[in-house]
Amino acid sequence: MKQAELLSHKLIYSRTFQFFSGFFFVVLLPSLLMWKVEGVVSPDMIKLNSQAGVACAFSLSLVSLHKLMGFPEARKALYILPTVLAWYGGLVFFFFAFRFGYSVYYIFYSFLAALLFFYFTYFTVVRHVFYHIAYLPLGRAEPHPELPGVRWIKLEHAEPLTTHVDAIMTDLHASIPEHWQRFLAACTLQRIPVFHYKRLMESLTGRVKIEYVSENEFGSLQPSVVYCFIKRAADIVLALCLLPVLVPVFVVLTVLIRCDSKGPALFVQKRVGYGGRLFNMYKFRSMHVNGGGKCFTESSQDPRITKVGKVLRKYRLDELPQVLNVLKGEMSFIGPRPESCELSEWYEQDVPFFSYRHIVRPGISGWAQVKQGYAAELDGMKKKLEYDFFYIKNFSLWLDILIVYKTIRILFTGFGAR
Repeated sequence: MKQAELLSHKLIYSRTFQFFSGFFFVVLLPSLLMWKVEGVVSPDMIKLNSQAGVACAFSLSLVSLHKLMGFPEARKALYILPTVLAWYGGLVFFFFAFRFGYSVYYIFYSFLAALLFFYFTYFTVVRHVFYHIAYLPLGRAEPHPELPGVRWIKLEHAEPLTTHVDAIMTDLHASIPEHWQRFLAACTLQRIPVFHYKRLMESLTGRVKIEYVSENEFGSLQPSVVYCFIKRAADIVLALCLLPVLVPVFVVLTVLIRCDSKGPALFVQKRVGYGGRLFNMYKFRSMHVNGGGKCFTESSQDPRITKVGKVLRKYRLDELPQVLNVLKGEMSFIGPRPESCELSEWYEQDVPFFSYRHIVRPGISGWAQVKQGYAAELDGMKKKLEYDFFYIKNFSLWLDILIVYKTIRILFTGFGAR
């Protein structure tokens, strides 16, 4: 790739270019079409409020989408509408609550322009982006051709790069010859990031390999104490807001469960939770009473599951009573799913560091659930644990928002249910 092509590639995919082009299309263009040049140059208070608010909503939407799309996920276009709608909806609510003057038509036109801009950018640019990752064939740094959206480039010689490269992967713990060390230093000066192969694979797969944990300092998997506090406060507020809405749903589901099969509507089971402490987890009963069998669901055709229970499980309605566990501080809305005592004892014998997932509160939904679905077998549990480690290591608001998005999609599709 020639130098001019390299520059054009960097320009098109740069966040700075996307911001200024989007700012013109979303903020300035609707202003010019509605109020002409005079309204933009000499705006009154209503126009000024509207333009400032729209600029903030667009900027926050851009930042949010960049953050969300930084996580491993194939269907990233699904994030655009809810993200833009949330920020523009928040803008209107802010103006309405504090009684600031604003133009409804301008905000609406800007909202449509923002959707058009983000979808156009995604389908013409982001969707077709391949990460060009060069790798040094040293140590354990090897390409993974099965990963979508990645093109691997093997570095044969320590010479200046003549093609576009987004990152360089190598085994930094291996013995690297001096000429390759000088090459990596030169790449760093050119602002080409150099990653240890473990860190790069985590970001591409959304999993932290169990064998990597044994070689890492546990400090790298310590969740943020500040965000733990913020998240707990948000859980309480959201649970209190949801309870009045959920009570009628609880009544209807209770009647359906009792009419479908004998036994109580609520199922209470001991689970291992935060800090390894046991607690009673609440669920709507989806199985026949005294059905026997294993302590976990063997398949979606498990004969113990009732007719109503199949629907409850498919759309995760059986998990709704866990809002009470959230209020009691035993669970969070987002986090690793809590396991039964029997399964926990089994996994701890065969899966290294299984108990480390208890460093955060278990959740009603989690990264492993939205990426993998249900898993009870040992091999599936190891993969689930790798997703849990990734969640703990990347414990943040953005990852929680992404899980919420994917959970809402699962509620309509029934992905991964048993």
